[in-house]
Parts: sequence; structure tokens; C-alpha cells
Amino acid sequence: MPALYVMIPAALLIVAIAVYIFFWAVDSGQYDDLDGPAHSILFDDQDPNHTAAVDEASGHSAKPDDKAPPHA
Repeated sequence: MPALYVMIPAALLIVAIAVYIFFWAVDSGQYDDLDGPAHSILFDDQDPNHTAAVDEASGHSAKPDDKAPPHA
């Protein structure tokens, strides 16, 4: 029985901290964009080989790269 006098306030303190952290995360915008990270892994903006659309839009002709593998 004396252990409950320690465990119940400790559990309430842990729950209060968890609720505070949750509301802090919501207020700071952690849950604003749930779809962005899921879609960002599909697009590799850092790949220099994916510049054909930019070259075409700017009027430059794209040269075929000899090192690039053939596309199926």
C-alpha cells in the first residue's frame, strides 16, 4: 500500500509531462504537413541527371549522355 502513495503521483506527473509535450508539438507546427514527407521521398530534386525539363523550358537542347544506361 505505501508504494501506491509514490506510484500514483509519479504516474500523474508522467502523464502531465506527456500531455504538455503533445500540446507543445501541436502548437509548434509539428503536425501541420503530414503528406509532405511522404511525397518528398518520391522526388529526388538533388539528382543532376533530372534536368531535362529545365533545359527544355529554357531552350537548351539536351545532349544524350554516353554514361547513362538505356531506358526500358
